[in-house]
Amino acid sequence: MPFLGIGLHVLIAIFFAVHVVRSRGQLYWLFILFSFPLLGSLVYFLVIYLPQSRLDRGLRQATAIAIKSLDPGRELRDAQAAFDLTPTAQNQMRIAYALLEAGEPQQAAQQFDLCLQGPFAKDAEIRFGAARAKMLSNQASAASALLAKIHQDTPTFRPEDVALLTAHALAAEGRNDEARQAYSAAVERFGSVACRAEFAIWSVSVGDLPTAQRLSAELEHVHKHMTKHARSLHQPLFKRLQSALSDRSGMK
Repeated sequence: MPFLGIGLHVLIAIFFAVHVVRSRGQLYWLFILFSFPLLGSLVYFLVIYLPQSRLDRGLRQATAIAIKSLDPGRELRDAQAAFDLTPTAQNQMRIAYALLEAGEPQQAAQQFDLCLQGPFAKDAEIRFGAARAKMLSNQASAASALLAKIHQDTPTFRPEDVALLTAHALAAEGRNDEARQAYSAAVERFGSVACRAEFAIWSVSVGDLPTAQRLSAELEHVHKHMTKHARSLHQPLFKRLQSALSDRSGMK
């Protein structure tokens, strides 16, 4: 039995070694794979093979989350190192996104502002990232302005995401009538779980329980017909909505 176990490790290492050669990868991987068949194969699978494969997206995301949890500051360090080596606009954007994902929205917003002063000043993706950062750093007015520019210059860019973030920004500014119109328009246009749930959560926050309850009932019906994967994907939204409704009921 031990012999079979060792043989399996070697076979796996050979499989990945063939992948190294066919993909014209770095040859030092061959040394790692055959020197440490089990550990080397595991590392190669996570670092090289999996990102290049067509495996289920959920598995890739799970792996990325696992790596991030083991070393949460890795992407920010790598981004900063890349910028120090080559201070290009692309690497500055990478720092901005890394800061945003690291939970540093204020610093991310500053980096995005620098990106928007260069050749990518009208880039919709950067504007959207900047709007997200400003929303998270309590700069709702600035976020609204950026989102308006996206809608004006590139109306086909991530329309649902832009619509929802616009509604959030209007709500954060206290422009409730405009926020209601924005949420309602998003639901009417896209009809997604995210649009309905976010509209319902906002409705609870402004005391519009009839709208929240109507949307909640619609979502319950949708939930019954969801696949297991879809339910898992949207579970955080459903939890937020139920929490909002429960908190409101407890205040009565």
